[in-house]
Amino acid sequence: MSDAGAPRHLWNGPIVDAHHHFWQPEVNDHPWLRPEAHIPFRYGDYSAIKRSYLPPDYRTDAAGAPVVQTVYVETEWNPDDPVGEVRYASALAGRFGVPNAIVAQAWLDRADVGALLAAYAGFPLVKSVRHKPGGPESPAEVGQRRTLMSDPAWRRGFALLAGHGLRFDLQTPWWNLDEAATLANDSPETTIILNHAGLPAQRDKEGLSGWRDAMRRLAACPNVAVKISGIGVPGQPWASESTLWIVRTAVILFGAHRCMFASNFPVDSLCARYTDILEGCREALAEFPEAEQQAFFAGSARRVYALPEPNRPGAAR
Repeated sequence: MSDAGAPRHLWNGPIVDAHHHFWQPEVNDHPWLRPEAHIPFRYGDYSAIKRSYLPPDYRTDAAGAPVVQTVYVETEWNPDDPVGEVRYASALAGRFGVPNAIVAQAWLDRADVGALLAAYAGFPLVKSVRHKPGGPESPAEVGQRRTLMSDPAWRRGFALLAGHGLRFDLQTPWWNLDEAATLANDSPETTIILNHAGLPAQRDKEGLSGWRDAMRRLAACPNVAVKISGIGVPGQPWASESTLWIVRTAVILFGAHRCMFASNFPVDSLCARYTDILEGCREALAEFPEAEQQAFFAGSARRVYALPEPNRPGAAR
């Protein structure tokens, strides 16, 4: 945890990007990336990312950043063929050297989830799965309906993860984190990785206070880690006062050993350059001890996703 008046040190060591995507919408089917698709999206118009995004594109965006390993996260590929996406991402790894881990798609309430998870065991890069649980879309709806995290069929699927050594990537807004805490406490053998810092999109005093309190309660669960990503605000500089406060607060609440740097590219290219996000996180953690910065920018992701040490600096370059 940072100390008031501590010497400043901007991290310039290796980076592990714990959350990004690759896709080719013209080749593979992603329903939300089809030309005619217009889903509600927190960054508004997302037509600019309805294009091929492959490792060379990522390397261009991340030019100058010492990224040595990356984690590919499922892209809402057609749910009729989730294994197809894993084959695709694994082939990219074989061709380009990235990604170094895969978070696969798994619909935990489907009858075939057991067979799907067993199939993933044949892919060495698959370390985790994601299934967005839906539910209340604002704090006002909490108590009126619940997310899939409370659904018995979904929980039966979730219970299968531990037997396959899989983690679970959770994407849900902060007002659903009490359900997440219950899930984590009921399943201590499974690591839950909260995506996008719990989506603190509401930046007024009430919204930030509610986010912080929900994150504090979730941080009490030792089997939960968090990715600091997806927190940009369209039309505002990424390194705004509220965004840097969110980064620091998450690290203080969870500890750097449970927090991970993540770009969410190309999605977050809608609101920032890669260098904006990286430099903002470096600035946010400048007064934290160097060991904590190392954990945040690389060590935590390697441990949580069981990544091997890279063969050489700049291996993902």
